Amino acid sequence: MKENIKRETEEKYGGSLGSVALGWVRIVFGLAVFALGVHLTIRADIGLAPWDCLGMGIAAHTPLNYGLSMTAMSVIILVIDILLKEKIGFGTIIDALLTGNFVQLFNDIDPFPETKNLFAAIAIIIAGLALMAIGQYFYMTSAQGCGPRDSLLVGLGKRLRRLPIGVVQIIIWATVLLTGWLLGGPVGIGTVVSTFGSGIVMQIVYSIIKFEPRKIVHRSVVETVKQLRGTG
Repeated sequence: MKENIKRETEEKYGGSLGSVALGWVRIVFGLAVFALGVHLTIRADIGLAPWDCLGMGIAAHTPLNYGLSMTAMSVIILVIDILLKEKIGFGTIIDALLTGNFVQLFNDIDPFPETKNLFAAIAIIIAGLALMAIGQYFYMTSAQGCGPRDSLLVGLGKRLRRLPIGVVQIIIWATVLLTGWLLGGPVGIGTVVSTFGSGIVMQIVYSIIKFEPRKIVHRSVVETVKQLRGTG
């Protein structure tokens, strides 16, 4: 079964220099979409999503700003991913380096007006969660490794196959939320919406586009380089 999935992944996403480069474009684009979604959940200003709550909590206790806190956290999660034997690909590295800084960029630009209506703010959070799921789809389907947090999701998801991937997401986010709250990260109605809504929105989006992240066989950095040498 795994070999069939691997072959299907290879046929769909390829291993030539052109397809790898196109994959990098998909990764960067997907991360930008994902970061915009994260910014929307922050901009709603009714409580941060769990990972952002944790990032802000870390920033409150260290000299790091939010972007650098998220980058440092990504590196730590990367170590956990390695322990879970998830492949570390170019996509994983690009995600670890860019996502937090993309979010910081959107936060600095702050292109959206302030939201004062609670229901509008909740709608903005849900839109942000949908954008995050779409962004995940774009960079995951490059088959060059998930980002650190998504590798954690997929790694745990493989070990909890009886659970829908959305439920696994809720478990992870609830754990992260507790840690962020203990560090003094901002918590509000939006935090609760994000914690439980993220998995639900993800499940809906992935059902619509018929995407199952656990079925993609990613290529590690070493595998990608070897493939490029072979096709070169």
